[in-house]
Amino acid sequence: MPEIKSDYRHAWWLPGGHLPSIWGKKGRIQPAVHDRIERWTTPDDDHLSIARLGIIRPGVPHLLVLHGLEGTVRSNYAQGLLAQAGRRGWSADLILFRSCDDILNEARRLYHSGDTTDLDFVVQRIIRQHPYVDLRIVGVSLGGNVTLKWLGEQGGRLPANVTCAAGVSVPYDLAAGSRYLERGLGPLYTAHFMKSLRAKALAKLERYPDLCDRDAAVRARTFWEFDGAVTGPVHGFTDALDYYTKSSSIQFIEDIRRPTLLISAADDPFLPSSVLEEVRKIAKGNDYLHLEFTSQGGHVGWTEGQPWSPRYYAEERVVSWLAGTPLRAT
Repeated sequence: MPEIKSDYRHAWWLPGGHLPSIWGKKGRIQPAVHDRIERWTTPDDDHLSIARLGIIRPGVPHLLVLHGLEGTVRSNYAQGLLAQAGRRGWSADLILFRSCDDILNEARRLYHSGDTTDLDFVVQRIIRQHPYVDLRIVGVSLGGNVTLKWLGEQGGRLPANVTCAAGVSVPYDLAAGSRYLERGLGPLYTAHFMKSLRAKALAKLERYPDLCDRDAAVRARTFWEFDGAVTGPVHGFTDALDYYTKSSSIQFIEDIRRPTLLISAADDPFLPSSVLEEVRKIAKGNDYLHLEFTSQGGHVGWTEGQPWSPRYYAEERVVSWLAGTPLRAT
């Protein structure tokens, strides 16, 4: 487990872990850089939307980005990653999870932290269409959990086209993260997400009245309550704990067999720092994992510079690190 000494310099005007986390969503202005959005039919006759930048070419890396909980094509960090790829002359794709493209998907399901089938579908389709593709994957927050879980599931069977990967602000232990968000300012973050999650659940119930317990979905105020009422039963889990236990990436990272950068902050308000220590212990037995755990940075934050000229360290760092790996996996 190579552990990286970070060059991150915390912005003085965003102290603590909360302000950089909020600034990235509410204060930052990041123009969209994708040039088109395609809708792909999934194996279960639903659809995924893919925001695309450039054309995949032989010998040029292609970045695949997975966003976080309730992310969209407008998510600043996602467009920031696409922009970093574009500056290097790479092509890039952003997977918009089901229902995150402003269109309620058709299937009797949504998306969740442990679902790796859509990522696998996208990767296989890209490779099938471009057998020479040099694919580099980065997942952020929930998307990072999906990415790491998929890499671990694949293990040594991973296609050679997948060269390397990165996970940013990953909620490695979903149960610990859910409980952590029930304290301090956590309920404010939860309420923000719950507004759109509940709306999607109720819209699904209009189409599929037997999908889940409507009253429980309306009453839910914590992630544990919502995942027990909606996410779990909708996606085949018995309850929230079953969902968290089977979906948490912390139990899969020891099986990752590609160079993978894990970047997290100890003051991430979405996850107790003790989980990062558990990740560090597991990673000691896997030389494919490269850890950059900073003391500050918040959740998908890592803002540097001055208020009038901020820089976003994690996006620059991740793409720079991914650029330094071999062209093809061996």
